[in-house]
Amino acid sequence: MRTQLPLLVVIALSFNACAPHGLVPRGDYLGQTPPAPGADAALFAPGIVSTALYTRDLAMTPDGGEIYFGVVLGNFDYSTIMVTRRGDDGRWSAPEVAPWAANPDWKDLEPHVSPDGTRLFFMSDRPDPAAGETEPGDADIWVMERAGRGWTEPRNLGAPICSDSAEYFPSTTRDGTLYFTREDAETRSGGIYRSRRLPDGGYAEPERLGEAVNSTPNVFNAFVDPDERFLVVPTFGRDDSLGRTDYYVCFPDGEGGWEGPHNLGPRVNSPGGLEYSASLSPDGRVLFFMATRPRSAPFGDEGMTARSLHQLQAEPGVSNPAIWWIDAGVIDAAR
Repeated sequence: MRTQLPLLVVIALSFNACAPHGLVPRGDYLGQTPPAPGADAALFAPGIVSTALYTRDLAMTPDGGEIYFGVVLGNFDYSTIMVTRRGDDGRWSAPEVAPWAANPDWKDLEPHVSPDGTRLFFMSDRPDPAAGETEPGDADIWVMERAGRGWTEPRNLGAPICSDSAEYFPSTTRDGTLYFTREDAETRSGGIYRSRRLPDGGYAEPERLGEAVNSTPNVFNAFVDPDERFLVVPTFGRDDSLGRTDYYVCFPDGEGGWEGPHNLGPRVNSPGGLEYSASLSPDGRVLFFMATRPRSAPFGDEGMTARSLHQLQAEPGVSNPAIWWIDAGVIDAAR
C-alpha cells in the first residue's frame, strides 16, 4: 500500500495546483454562471473540477454546498471520489480525495446524494466487513448517513439490492425509490433496475425495467429525476446513436412504466463517446454529464511537436472525459 498512496497524492496535488492558495472562487456552482437556456454545453469549473484527469460522476448536496465527483487513473487501475466544500465565508475548498474513498486497494466511484441530503450512496468493490470479507470483490452499492457536517461509516446495502452480480450507479427519488444498474456476471451486459423503499427503511425486491429503458443489452448508469419526471439513460448500440454511447431520456408512460427512449441530441451527444454518467443540479436547472469533446489538434505547418502534444493532453475533456453542463431544458426538448 505504501507504494500506491502517492498516486492519490498526485490526484490531490493536481487539483490544488489549479486552485491558487488552496482556495477556489466564491458563490454557487464554484463561482460559475449556469448555461443559459438554448446555449451550448460548456465545461463545468475548468481547472477545478474539470481538469486533464479522467473525471466523471458529479453529485451535489441539496444546499449546493458540497460537490462530489469521480476521478480515474489508468485503465481504471485507480478510482476515487473527490469533494470540495463551501466554507462559512462562501469560499470553496480545493478538491480533495474524500477520506472514506482514499484506499487505493479498492475502487470507489459514482457518488449520489439523496434529494433530502440525508444519505450519500456510491459504488465500491471494497470488502464488506459485516459479511466477513477481507479482499475486494465485485461492485456493490454502499451508503452513508449524514452525521453533522460529515457522514457515518459506509455500509453495504446488502440484499436484495446487492447480489453476486455487480451493482452500481445508484440514483434515488424523493420517496426513497432506488434506481441502479445490475450487470450480468456471465454476459457483462447491463440493465436498469428499480427498488421501492419499504416502510421499515429496507428495499423491495428489485424489478428490471421494461424495453423502453433497457432497449439494448448495453444500458448503464441511469439517473432518475427526484420526482420521476424523467430518466436519463446512457445506451450503447442503438441505430439512432450519434456515437458509441449516447444519452437518452425516457418519460413516464402514465401506467407506472416508461416510454422512449429519446436521444438527447447533438447538444449533449457527440461522435466522441465516453458519455455514460449524468446528473441533475439540486434546483433542477442544470444537467451535468460526462463526455469527451475531441477537437482539431493545434498542429502547425511543422506537424506534431512535443509542445503541441502536451498542450492537447492538458486540455480538459479532450483526451480524457470531463464534466460538462447545459440548461436542463434540453431534456424536455427531446420529447
